[in-house]
Amino acid sequence: MKKDQIILGIETSCDETAAAVIKNGTEILSNVVASQIESHKRFGGVVPEIASRHHVEQITIVLEEALLQAGVTYEDLDAIAVTEGPGLVGALLIGVNAAKAVAFAHGIPIVGTHHIAGHIYANRLIQEIEYPALSLVVSGGHTELVLLEEPGSFKVIGETRDDAAGEAYDKVARTLGLPYPGGPHIDRLAQEGSPSLKLPRAWLDGSYDFSFSGLKSAVINTLHNAEQRGEKIDPKDLAASFQASVIEVLVMKAVKAAKEYNVKQVLLAGGVAANKGLREALTEAFKDLPMDISIPPLYLCTDNAAMIGAAGSVMFEKGKRSGLDLNGNPGLDIEAF
Repeated sequence: MKKDQIILGIETSCDETAAAVIKNGTEILSNVVASQIESHKRFGGVVPEIASRHHVEQITIVLEEALLQAGVTYEDLDAIAVTEGPGLVGALLIGVNAAKAVAFAHGIPIVGTHHIAGHIYANRLIQEIEYPALSLVVSGGHTELVLLEEPGSFKVIGETRDDAAGEAYDKVARTLGLPYPGGPHIDRLAQEGSPSLKLPRAWLDGSYDFSFSGLKSAVINTLHNAEQRGEKIDPKDLAASFQASVIEVLVMKAVKAAKEYNVKQVLLAGGVAANKGLREALTEAFKDLPMDISIPPLYLCTDNAAMIGAAGSVMFEKGKRSGLDLNGNPGLDIEAF
């Protein structure tokens, strides 16, 4: 009888200190996340030095809690999967060094793991992935279409040329005076408003790339021009119009790519995958198409270590191992890793 594979996942790429224990790459035994949102909220965004300090304070506690909840010890682990990059270099180093310390002390292999691969493989925690698959990755720092021809293989067929969708959400929210993180507030307002304002869509014809900088500027200009005329724009309608513009481009490009590459499954991934409007629009767009659509539950969309354990499991099975010289790599390329 084959022994169960037990992997400890560690994630510290930004402002969540997280650890999880994953069984056979698909079953969550524990998933512990210590969020720093309250610490960064007053600054309107993540402050790297503060994030690193919080990771140092939390990492040991989070690791111990993950093992306790899973009912395992370090001796039960087959490997440690840790986010190698991309992310804030100071934050990445806390997780990487914690992983190396545990690996050295207990003789456990390390698997350096790509943060976006983690978001993609969060889908494996709800159902097995059918290949070839296409992932629409939408987060604060990334907006990409990634083709997965086989397990652990990533080909970026489209990416953002400027602001990622999540970044645009936060900047528009700040313009509207909404608190950090702005994405959920824009999404909530959009559900109550009407997409009645005319805002641009950057189609970038002949490409699967994205661009949201112009849209962000158009929102800011619309607000400023209205103020100069002494007019008042309903924030709900502005949020709904902005969100409609973002979602239309994301969904239509995903549908076109899924058809062109004849994929069996489409995976939504990243923090903005928690957006209600995007989830509904993507589900509607693929309901009559032959490919399956996978959308993770909300707790697996935002940064967590279960997704790192799931991705690490795939790479571990492919024979990937990292040495004790592993370092944080803020610019890690998903195709090269």
